[in-house]
Amino acid sequence: MIELHNVIKTFKNAAGEFTVLKGINLTLNTGEFIAIVGKSGSGKSTLLNMVTGIDHPSAGEVIINGTNIYTMNESQRSLWRGKNLGIVFQFFQLLPMLSLLENVMLPMDYANIYDFDERPKRALRLLAMVGLEEQAHKLPIAVSTGQQQSAAIARALATDPPLIVADEPTGNLDSRSAESIINLFDHLTAEGKTIAMVTHDPSLTERTSRTIIISDGELIDETVAQALPLLNHRQMLDITKRAERVTCPPGAAITLYDRDVDYFFMIARGGVEIALKSKKHKETRLVRLNPGEFFGNVELLRSGQAITSVRAAADGPVELLALRRDEFLPLLKSSPLTEETLARIVQKKIESRE
Repeated sequence: MIELHNVIKTFKNAAGEFTVLKGINLTLNTGEFIAIVGKSGSGKSTLLNMVTGIDHPSAGEVIINGTNIYTMNESQRSLWRGKNLGIVFQFFQLLPMLSLLENVMLPMDYANIYDFDERPKRALRLLAMVGLEEQAHKLPIAVSTGQQQSAAIARALATDPPLIVADEPTGNLDSRSAESIINLFDHLTAEGKTIAMVTHDPSLTERTSRTIIISDGELIDETVAQALPLLNHRQMLDITKRAERVTCPPGAAITLYDRDVDYFFMIARGGVEIALKSKKHKETRLVRLNPGEFFGNVELLRSGQAITSVRAAADGPVELLALRRDEFLPLLKSSPLTEETLARIVQKKIESRE
């Protein structure tokens, strides 16, 4: 659905140049519900503006549903946006002099979609879908903030766009209203819509299919974020840049029992099988690890020699991110919570062998 290729955005002012996005490469698939998170000033909203066509990249390509949106002129892109994209803003952006029904009809009027007589009927159906059928003829000021945001979502769906982009859609809502909005987004993705949502609320990322983290204008590798969630964003970004990327064919040996291990491995794609030997019962059992999981931490935190043999799973190649010992151990010292968590995992693995 969305492809960003080496997207760079630089702003210029009297003080000089400031690069907000630093070579973003990203692919989002049809039917995904994606959360985009990061600290204030990290580049979240700028990234969203690249996807919506509201702002221009300084370099790179933005391809949505097969269309390079920056090969169009402004008028063409505006019409494309009206037909293919629904935008939900944090502050709703409803026109105050129009009723909720008229606000929802506006995109249909602008893009000239649906027969003239069909537009109010469709707008009413959309308002009913978000629970606002009885408020359809009220002005935005006459309804609650949660209802205004629901109306804004109904407006975003007016032209039946394949992509919905939401910038902090629950930021001004109470918890009950926010829950209602996220439930609606879940329903839309189940119907095949793609939703990209910027949020500051970490609890919302538990409801999305993917979480994209941006730090200082650069994307953190999703594997790093899954494997080491207790690190701060700057530490995650540092690992993203330092980790070596390795692909192993099916069945290939990665570590061997009693051999030295010099890397901490995180699984990006595919899976690995670990042959875990029990000292007490002299038995070997296979354990599979999948994307977002890791291995090598036990060895690096103890003697350095492998207590297991690890191979790429037979059902396909495995892609790994590998961090060298001399980079992994200092990282733990800089993150006591991560060090404590991994120490507990190490102890459990040792106990399982006894």
